[in-house]
Amino acid sequence: MKTHFTHEYILNPSHRVTVNLVGAGGTGSQVLSALARMDYALYKLGHPGLYVRVYDDDVVTDANIGRQLFRGADIGQNKANVLVTRINTFFGVDWEAVQERYGEKNSIANITITCVDNVASRITIGKWLRKQASGIDDTKAIYWLDFGNQLDRGQVVLGTIGKVKQPKSRKTKTEPALKCVDEMFDLTSVKDEDSGPSCSLAEALRKQDLFINSFLAQVGCDLLWKLIYNSSIDYQGAFVNLNTMNVNPIKL
Repeated sequence: MKTHFTHEYILNPSHRVTVNLVGAGGTGSQVLSALARMDYALYKLGHPGLYVRVYDDDVVTDANIGRQLFRGADIGQNKANVLVTRINTFFGVDWEAVQERYGEKNSIANITITCVDNVASRITIGKWLRKQASGIDDTKAIYWLDFGNQLDRGQVVLGTIGKVKQPKSRKTKTEPALKCVDEMFDLTSVKDEDSGPSCSLAEALRKQDLFINSFLAQVGCDLLWKLIYNSSIDYQGAFVNLNTMNVNPIKL
């Protein structure tokens, strides 16, 4: 079995660990809530915690109510702004909502989390991140956590931007480089299905099961939590199938 030991800066940062969350929809809204709980737990353990920026240029519609973490009063408002305002108020943090699509000109973070619904965005973001592997401290791109799903199944993949220095170990073989989603799969051969806006909750549920987003978010955020809390991981993601109730880990 292989083990990946967490980048030293993530464990002992001079500033809060920076996180860019790209997408504040079905999965992104669930991930943000999990990140807030994680931040509080880390702070109580003596860690500086997380500083999260949420990127999304979309607005809340009636079809989002029920499946995503929005209410009727949010309709017409920017998704990122609604969620971040709620998290800041509830947890007393100062996280940032960026009401635009994530792009190359935006700030780089230690951890980038993508909850996007098309392949082209993943390919483009992967290229941007690899240009930023030479940063320092809170501006260095280190990890990329990607979430992707269909109707009742999905996957979460944690990769490294370049290699992470590993300690010498006699007990296990260390793995300095984890494949990102665009390295693990040939995304250029994947055809994007129609992911346009749904007009109603019923139509949205025909595209994605009610609980696939929240289930996938919990699996992925638990992996991120172990990366920090345990200082190492033995797997870098998982395949989830709600139809068969199976979760299969992606081993190193």
